[in-house]
Amino acid sequence: MPMLNRRRLPLALAALGMAAALPALAHHGWSWAEGEQMTLQGTIQKISMSPPHPMLMVQAKEGLWQVDLGNPNQTERSGFRGDTAKPGDAVTAVGNRNLDKSKLHMKAVRLIIAGKNYDMYPERIRTN
Repeated sequence: MPMLNRRRLPLALAALGMAAALPALAHHGWSWAEGEQMTLQGTIQKISMSPPHPMLMVQAKEGLWQVDLGNPNQTERSGFRGDTAKPGDAVTAVGNRNLDKSKLHMKAVRLIIAGKNYDMYPERIRTN
């Protein structure tokens, strides 16, 4: 089997890197979420600002929800940081639920905490 020459090695590594990133890109898009938006009200149980995206665990009447926020830059631009809220705080999340109804999982476009809006995706917020 011929070995990769020095000119083809960077191309092979780039292709491998792109292939490995495809699952993450699919997850971070919107194709896994419903088009219709919902509102979730509950109490924050956990806040994670870790990559690849910040998220909250929110206790609601239906159970414990995972609420994905924007990427770290979007979330910070919205004004939401790790110390903005704490476990036990009431939260309203507006966003899109996972297509798989067996999962209590949504992607938030807006959080409302103590009457203040934190808009991760202002262009996606539907107010009707």
